[in-house]
Amino acid sequence: MSWVSPLSARYASPAMQALWGDRRRISLWRRLWLALMQTEKELGLKIPDTALAQLRAHLDDADLDKAAEYERRVRHDVMAHIHHLGDQAPAARPFIHLGATSAYVTDNADLVLMREGMQLLLGRIGAVLVAMGKVARRFRALPCLAFTHFQPAQLTTVGKRMTMWMQDFALDAEELLHRTATLPFRGVKGTTGTQASFLDLFDGDQAKVAELDTRVSRAMGFEHVLPITGQTYTRKLDGQVLAVLSGIAQSAAKFATDLRLLQHEGELLEPFESEQVGSSAMPYKRNPMRAERMTSLARFVIELEGNAWHTAAAQWLERTLDDSANRRLVIPEAFLGTDAILVLATNVAAGLEVREATISQHVTAAMPYLATERLLMRGVKAGGDRQALHEVIRTASLKGSEKLLDRLAQSPEFKALGVRATADELDPAAYVGRAPQQVDDFLDRVLPDLMRSIQAAAPAAAAAEVQV
Repeated sequence: MSWVSPLSARYASPAMQALWGDRRRISLWRRLWLALMQTEKELGLKIPDTALAQLRAHLDDADLDKAAEYERRVRHDVMAHIHHLGDQAPAARPFIHLGATSAYVTDNADLVLMREGMQLLLGRIGAVLVAMGKVARRFRALPCLAFTHFQPAQLTTVGKRMTMWMQDFALDAEELLHRTATLPFRGVKGTTGTQASFLDLFDGDQAKVAELDTRVSRAMGFEHVLPITGQTYTRKLDGQVLAVLSGIAQSAAKFATDLRLLQHEGELLEPFESEQVGSSAMPYKRNPMRAERMTSLARFVIELEGNAWHTAAAQWLERTLDDSANRRLVIPEAFLGTDAILVLATNVAAGLEVREATISQHVTAAMPYLATERLLMRGVKAGGDRQALHEVIRTASLKGSEKLLDRLAQSPEFKALGVRATADELDPAAYVGRAPQQVDDFLDRVLPDLMRSIQAAAPAAAAAEVQV
């Protein structure tokens, strides 16, 4: 059996795979040829109605094998499909691709696919935010250790930590919304972007050529059209789009890496199926394989961004073809990889296991250390030297947490000030600050507006596909 990309065989969703498949791409080419032919007729070219009718009847029935036969002969993918479509729609044959260059279909189709891919990813991010939001709401006030340098610092809440991950994804969603709303079309620009061929077709009528560009772009659903192109649209657009996908991968990798650390601590665990095997050698193991897969795929997607920028920087003058094979690989795989990451993230977030007892044990063990900051504040307010008291606490803490507060209370420095910790100062809820209120503010004020924007811009079905 021949090699098959794991992105197709194991990871990416059927929806994203279909989007980037050959059949969808060629259907877009045919719609672009129809839009061009229809608009050229509207603006005065003598194209018979039968040509349009025949082309319209064959938008989705390309025989990819027959087109491949043509390509083996002519060594040109666009011309192969022009010949094949001409066989299916003979009345349209003389007018297919009239005045256009290959980039008219290849580039414009890529822009349609990237926009639709981003809309699908918006739905995926919406699903992640919904799943995380439920956990954040439920555990908004559950105290847990916060870490700096992966060392216990102060307390936060499980819900607050969830909103930190959510905010990263929310920022990605805002970037996707911006890119989908502003992504421009290449439009109808001709061989090197000068529109000279269309000026010839319309006998030098500048207004008609400009109108052709506008009408075709709008027929394909784009309000924004690049005013200037070479033969291709500027490859900076690819870099900008892949930068958004890289950002999503970064957010997912942060979530997955944090989860792997917390699973090691036994506090937060990814889902584990009833018959799932954690290790072929060690049956007792429960490995965070979903989170590890997220970080693995994220590394791949993050690196693809740089590839797109290199391609943009390496284009010569009006165009070179060294971008073609590269883009065929990089752009679809970036979308497939990001799609797989977000499906995983939703699955993990929806099935998170929060082990409250373990979290509580870790908090209790750390509370004497955490209470020393409050003791320090009280000592200074009683007239003590902050730096001297800090050193007393540092030295005492090195001996461990057992009876730490009692030892500090008996130290000459604190005893002279009459300062000691009271019982209520070991209540974890008193150490989480505004974390519960921050969770409420994010979920009730920030998230709803974003979700409305996502729902308006993304296919409704995308948020529902969460299974791995």
